[in-house]
Amino acid sequence: MVNMKIGIVGGTGDIGEGMACRLSHKYEIILGSRNEEKACKASECTVELLKERGLKACCLGGANQKAVDEADIIVLSLPFRHLESTLECLTGLENKIVITPINPMGKAKDHFYYDRPEEGSAALTVKKLLPESRVVAAFNNIAAHKWKILDEELDYSVAVCSDDEEAKKIVMNLVNDIPKLKAFDAGPLAVSSIVESITPLVLNIAKYSKLKDVGIQFK
Repeated sequence: MVNMKIGIVGGTGDIGEGMACRLSHKYEIILGSRNEEKACKASECTVELLKERGLKACCLGGANQKAVDEADIIVLSLPFRHLESTLECLTGLENKIVITPINPMGKAKDHFYYDRPEEGSAALTVKKLLPESRVVAAFNNIAAHKWKILDEELDYSVAVCSDDEEAKKIVMNLVNDIPKLKAFDAGPLAVSSIVESITPLVLNIAKYSKLKDVGIQFK
């Protein structure tokens, strides 16, 4: 996919804006939001930021539906609690690659925990809601705020799960296009609950071991 377009639903948070900053000089990015004005402003800031770094970016903003309509790959940059209500408002996701970095989590008094959905994982929930989409779980274990710190490379491993082998390979290539990230084939969507549950584990390790920005690497 040489001229691949990537639409980010919920694209005005740290993950969406950070992805745009790291990918929009290679791919056309459409940042989507419920607030179209906010998405347009975020896209303009992305273009200007990369221009200051000597890079030409292609990043547009608009409503979430625009991000779906105009892109080949859709990233769901959403909290799990907003997943179903957001997808209910969108059309045209059939046969498109849909990436979910979503981790259903809860927070107890002194720790984070994996809040497993009825379907078994966020990725399996997306598949249930979008049965005709090519669902891929990826980018689950990267701290959201790290995406926007462009002076730091994302030196992490990325587990990628999907029941669609071709879609999985396309997403793995996308992962590997971001310097220092390395994609690993983690198997079918049935494995996605394991990948998603790593994030609360990492947060607990960071908290109790007094570490900062804990990530995962497979070597």
